[in-house]
Amino acid sequence: MIRHCVFVRFRADVPETERNEIYADLAALRNVVDGFLAISYGANVSPEGLHQGFRDGFTMDFVDEAARDAYLVHPAHKATGGRLLAALEGGRDGLIVFDLVV
Repeated sequence: MIRHCVFVRFRADVPETERNEIYADLAALRNVVDGFLAISYGANVSPEGLHQGFRDGFTMDFVDEAARDAYLVHPAHKATGGRLLAALEGGRDGLIVFDLVV
């Protein structure tokens, strides 16, 4: 299984409602991407203070690398990803992506 971890810095003017809509759009991709197993999202709750400004994030679980790769090129992902990037500080600079085999 592949766990796709994404950490983000939303712009200060992006309301919680819009953040939740973006997460809902990402979750809806489970209906169109085979092998997309689960998504979790929300604000960082770590007490360590090591977030470096990345205060929100989400993880997606895929059955394997092929499913993750299909998600990455899917047109629905491209559309939702564009909406996410537009809501982040510095666009692409406002996100970190890290994938793990679990």
